[in-house]
Amino acid sequence: MLPAIRHFNPQLIVISAGFDAHRLDPLAGLNLEDDDFHWITSELMCIADATCEGRIVSILEGGYSLDGLATSTAAHVRALMGVEAHQLGR
Repeated sequence: MLPAIRHFNPQLIVISAGFDAHRLDPLAGLNLEDDDFHWITSELMCIADATCEGRIVSILEGGYSLDGLATSTAAHVRALMGVEAHQLGR
């Protein structure tokens, strides 16, 4: 998916930041970790830097586990701030 986004050459990237794919979420069963959300956010930021002068907007959508929502949102925001994944501090 990331190469397709880069090839599309967007003028702005809008992230629908939903975290129901988190491993603690009772509905989705996708089992993503906080580091996964950090990674994908960082990758999208790289694409934004390369294609649209870093223009990126993130809109919080939610999730069904409050603990998963809290930790994955924090990982996402840290990535937006440029904080490395190993600095997430658990």
